Amino acid sequence: MIVVDTSVWIEASRNPGSQLAAQLDSLIDADEVCLALPVRLELLAGLNARDRATLRRGFAGIPLAVPSEYTWSTVERWIETAVDSGHRFGVLDLLIAALAHELTGMVWSLDRDFERMATLGLVQSYH
Repeated sequence: MIVVDTSVWIEASRNPGSQLAAQLDSLIDADEVCLALPVRLELLAGLNARDRATLRRGFAGIPLAVPSEYTWSTVERWIETAVDSGHRFGVLDLLIAALAHELTGMVWSLDRDFERMATLGLVQSYH
């Protein structure tokens, strides 16, 4: 399962004819994509009412990963691991990574923070 980060969704929507958009469509068609709740919320926050309705319809068939208490405890552990290793990450990025980890999946992002998380063994990156 691949948890697709906000950066990829935005890039695909801005450039629907791109290789990235085609790759995303292919993964969606193969039922390989999962939507993390924080990503869904970030995307909805940037849209007007009409576009939010369109987005909701488009995401209707994609599984949604929702944080649990376990997810939050993973984030807390990872914060300590990261800080002790000299890294700092945003809580939402850690939350997205923890959700992917729970699914034994990967994160697809254009944000280099996820690559840094991968070097710490926190998450697997999809390229």
